[in-house]
Amino acid sequence: MLLQMDNITKKYGEFSANRGIDFSLRAGEVHAIVGENGAGKTTLMRILYGMEQPTSGTIRLNGKEVSFASPLDAIQGGIGMVHQHFMLFPTFTIAENIVIGNEPGSGAGFDRKQAVKIVEGLCEKYGMKVDPRATVSSSAPGVQQRVEILKVLYQGAEIIILDEPTGVLTPLEVQELLDAIKQLSKQGKSFILISHKLNEVLDVADRITVLRDGAVTGVVEKGNTDAHQLSRLMVGRELMELDRKPITPGEKVLEVSDVSIRGTKGKPVLDGVNLEVRAGEVVGIAGISGNGQSELLQVISGLAQPDSGRIAVSGKDVTGMSTREIREHGLAHIPEDRYVWGANRTATVMDTGLMGHQRRLQQGGFLKLKDIRTLVSGWVQKFSIKTGSLETSTQYLSGGNLQKLIVARELEQGTPFLIAAEPTRGVDIGAMETIHGELLKRREEGTGILLVSSELTEILKLSDRVLVMYEGRIAGELSAKDATEEKLGLLMAGGTL
Repeated sequence: MLLQMDNITKKYGEFSANRGIDFSLRAGEVHAIVGENGAGKTTLMRILYGMEQPTSGTIRLNGKEVSFASPLDAIQGGIGMVHQHFMLFPTFTIAENIVIGNEPGSGAGFDRKQAVKIVEGLCEKYGMKVDPRATVSSSAPGVQQRVEILKVLYQGAEIIILDEPTGVLTPLEVQELLDAIKQLSKQGKSFILISHKLNEVLDVADRITVLRDGAVTGVVEKGNTDAHQLSRLMVGRELMELDRKPITPGEKVLEVSDVSIRGTKGKPVLDGVNLEVRAGEVVGIAGISGNGQSELLQVISGLAQPDSGRIAVSGKDVTGMSTREIREHGLAHIPEDRYVWGANRTATVMDTGLMGHQRRLQQGGFLKLKDIRTLVSGWVQKFSIKTGSLETSTQYLSGGNLQKLIVARELEQGTPFLIAAEPTRGVDIGAMETIHGELLKRREEGTGILLVSSELTEILKLSDRVLVMYEGRIAGELSAKDATEEKLGLLMAGGTL
């Protein structure tokens, strides 16, 4: 056995993040770890990577007991980790990012030509194509993911930990990554894959360990399990089927008319976009990242201003208004990036829940703290948000738990129109079920929802109509009954039906 973790326990005060976990990894194996948010997956891997120290338990590498006091120790032991949020220098070239820390050259000089040759050699050896001379900031997320993997391979990693590696990738990029993992495992590299996406896990993993509440609930071979069994092991119960009831849409709650934004290189970012959302319907927007979806959401919510065109929310022209004014006219917004737009990392859980509700939860200029505490406590319970207390800083929440808090906060706004951008990004299957159910409940109550998601299964499951964006335009529209992944994929790639 290449790696053996025995009886790993990690306590934070009275809270146990890991409870007596046993985990093993064979040479050339892809071993996935799945579980709900807060199940202990990332904590276990942070211990393996030297970012945390276990309260008790042992780690053996090639049969020898080891202890990693830091990530540097783990790297020297042949373990590399690709984090959920890329840790690259945007203004550096790909070659510079890969060799950083062990740069070729003599004395104080850095040999850039040699760095490029090194990366070209890595690309050829491992079958992963990147342009060594390109900057990271100009590279697509799928390329950045490959850069992270090549970086740990350059460091000599035999064991590669991937933490939610497909969260920001397109379907094509996801498949390219899974193919790369399979190819590298054939070459003897071993992978530990943390993921919520069971279809991807079942595609690439050899074995799967399921965690729930910090403990192992099952270790299964891929050939002996399916998504249904894994889901049950993850959440401890059967998942319910979604029921999207037929509804006749009502009045327009969003109207986007001929909206355009000029790009920096002459090509428009948004080019004459027209769309509408009516009360009681979910309109999905599909598209490969970078085709104008983000800019469209920013324009609608007031985070950016259009160069031309008109935007109306609940029948009121809100073009050019501030974010606050647009929200007051009936907009709630689950943002696509929870850290950039959705929360302040240093704010408490209670303060993060309060954001956007503060004007109605005050009296005589003072916040009604008791009411706020009751409200946010209810969300924590309903959405199973793992937090020590309401005074915990959001920077200590897992990404999925912060996502659930933001979703709860925006759903509770009770507005006639809701933007739901990547609403289930980084959340587990149980939370996904809850969020999807709540979105459909709001739809039945008459809320109009604009859903933007990189997950085509989510788009197809929730939407009454699906629009596809390509190069800043609406490339096509399909009804729920006509939409398929194949048709959407064709439109997303610039084709026609």
